[in-house]
Amino acid sequence: MNATTTPQAPIYLSHGSPMTALEPGEAGPFWQRLGAALGGASRPSAIVAISAHSLARAPVLMAAARHTTVHDFGGFPDALYQLRYDAPGAPALARQVAGLLTGAGMPVHVSDDSGLDHGIWVPLRVIWPGADIPVLPLAFPPDWSPARLMALGQALAPLAQQGVLVCGTGSITHNLGLLFGAGQRPALDAPEIPQSAAFRQWFASRSAAADWPALLGYRQQAPHAVLMHPTDEHLLPFYVAAGAAGASPVGIRLHDSLTYGCLGMDAYAFGHGAASLAQRVAAAPAPV
Repeated sequence: MNATTTPQAPIYLSHGSPMTALEPGEAGPFWQRLGAALGGASRPSAIVAISAHSLARAPVLMAAARHTTVHDFGGFPDALYQLRYDAPGAPALARQVAGLLTGAGMPVHVSDDSGLDHGIWVPLRVIWPGADIPVLPLAFPPDWSPARLMALGQALAPLAQQGVLVCGTGSITHNLGLLFGAGQRPALDAPEIPQSAAFRQWFASRSAAADWPALLGYRQQAPHAVLMHPTDEHLLPFYVAAGAAGASPVGIRLHDSLTYGCLGMDAYAFGHGAASLAQRVAAAPAPV
């Protein structure tokens, strides 16, 4: 592994349905370009992954020396359960991160548990298919407010200068009732419903303006917020990633696409390195 100390702009990825691993849609080519942009001298030394599917009563660092692939879903095609992404862990980094969170006055537990949920491995197996970058999952409390989770992210800000990528994964919109309320999923390429379009555009414009008072209060201020997130665990990793870029960072939307008419696949980068990362992604060669 070629580690780097190149500073890393924290990112937020919408991972979508588990079926994204088999039907990547527009997100798949974007993830490949992101991997190219984060290769070579820009390659992270490790990844701190904050997934909407790894939740706990207090922050928990999963510090196993090696991770197994967790198929944390049911009722999908057999081919999906054959996919694996068994990446190395980061026990030493876990101790450092625990010190950062403790120093910020936050509770934290370090566990020897192993496992990458689909919110982590689905995008990572496309971005870095070699599964050779150490991954440190950080489970978070879903009842913490966006402001408190952004403060958690701010405690992680020193990691960027060490080449560690802070990566939140969830979905920019996430309402399973809209996906399955009629008894079956809409078509993968179904037209976007207006409420989803309005919500995603609001997030993009407020992020570009670094309007954190609005973003932190999104449930009261964003259009159709409760419809797009009946519960907000899939959006909360956005705030951890943003906080890891420091105070009041600009958020640049790296990717904008949709599946099933209402499940957004948007991706963001935050802070001083976000614009450079966006340029590298745009300049990356088209996937073969």
